[in-house]
Amino acid sequence: MDDTGHRIAQVRAAALALPEVSERPSHGAPTFFVREKRTFLSIFPDGHHDDDFAHLWCAAEPGAQPALIASDPDRFFRPPYVGHRGWIGVRLDRAYDDGELDELAYDAYRQVAPVTLVRRLDDREPGA
Repeated sequence: MDDTGHRIAQVRAAALALPEVSERPSHGAPTFFVREKRTFLSIFPDGHHDDDFAHLWCAAEPGAQPALIASDPDRFFRPPYVGHRGWIGVRLDRAYDDGELDELAYDAYRQVAPVTLVRRLDDREPGA
């Protein structure tokens, strides 16, 4: 498996490890939902529209999108359709530190999951 394929598998595993998450295609892309309803992450393994590189779109906390894009515009971008809501586009054909993609999936989940599920996630964390 090439690095991009490995990153896709890593993001998928991280997303599916979160409470009450399911995966199904949406608009032709593997998409992850909380309680079958709320989308928090989509993977585009072959690109999307004019973006011919593997990437993901993920929900983000307010202010994270411009900060990430400003800090590393080679890896992060404003995705179409959901960018106006603050979502982040993440190129998967770039290098990432261990756990960085997991953290993006985790943070995206926290933005859309109900408080009861976020609390359950917090209860699983060491020292919580």
